[in-house]
Amino acid sequence: MFVKSRGEHASKHVLPKNLALLLCFASFCAGMFFSNRTWMMPDAKGIPWTSRTGGKQFVDYDPNIVLKNEGNNSGDISGSQHSILTMDKAISDLEIKLMASRAERETIQKDPMMSEGVKNIESTLKRKYFMVIGINTAFSSHKRRDSVRATWMPQAEKRKKLEEETGIIIRFVIGHSSTSGGILDKAIEAEEKVHGDFLRLQHVEGYLELSAKTKTYFATAVSLWDAEFYVKVDDDIHVNLATLGVTLARHSKKPRVYIGCMKSGPVLARKGVKYHEPEYWKFGEVGNKYFRHATGQLYAISKDLATYIFINQKLVQLLNEALVLVECTA
Repeated sequence: MFVKSRGEHASKHVLPKNLALLLCFASFCAGMFFSNRTWMMPDAKGIPWTSRTGGKQFVDYDPNIVLKNEGNNSGDISGSQHSILTMDKAISDLEIKLMASRAERETIQKDPMMSEGVKNIESTLKRKYFMVIGINTAFSSHKRRDSVRATWMPQAEKRKKLEEETGIIIRFVIGHSSTSGGILDKAIEAEEKVHGDFLRLQHVEGYLELSAKTKTYFATAVSLWDAEFYVKVDDDIHVNLATLGVTLARHSKKPRVYIGCMKSGPVLARKGVKYHEPEYWKFGEVGNKYFRHATGQLYAISKDLATYIFINQKLVQLLNEALVLVECTA
């Protein structure tokens, strides 16, 4: 009785075979009508496509496209490569500017004792300068500074006029003594009140720290002034500003400029001689020469290089060693 009743109940809801086939065929036709597509391989006219067979990948293409591309001359390829390189450089420049802006903001926030100009950082960064000249000086070089002020470095209003009209910033660059607030620092502070021409660095003065001082100078200068070039000069050098300006202007459109009196000298491996190189082995066999570099008395770098130093000042140990060579072998 139980089985029979189930069969009777199920038979009432079963569709006839003919009606089921008719509905299936109608559904198939409706799908074909609305999708308006058939199961055919697409034509690869002008559009490459990929298929995978047996785990290997094959790329199918239209021969006409290949023949057309083969007809292109080398000038078109060269033009495309030039466009790609130009775009790549533009992106790289934007990344450097972004990183510099972030690092600059962090430096100012973390270092409340930063040298002059920090209070007016927003206004100074809006102005575009031609070059910043940092005159490397020491606590004992008062007479040298007076000689520079009496010759090629304008004073007071004339210096301000030079900055406004030609975009040239000139400052004596010096750090602090090992005893902060000592007599040496007070002497510089008194001199600064009279002349107002110092750039104080967060750096402890010392002959063996010249390379670190130079690195700190570039990093500080590029954070304070937006200039095309940053120049380092010793306080016993008298500079012809007009000649220096003309020389740098010739390279204003070039990237990563490093300009000065270039030289290369032997790596001195023998102990006891002047300018002995303790790590001479890094330069290869005995008798090798240093890489070509500018003498330490006067040289300039472009903004992109100064920005690189600023961003990587805590990480660039190799750069620090390079500056040691520049300073000590000059």
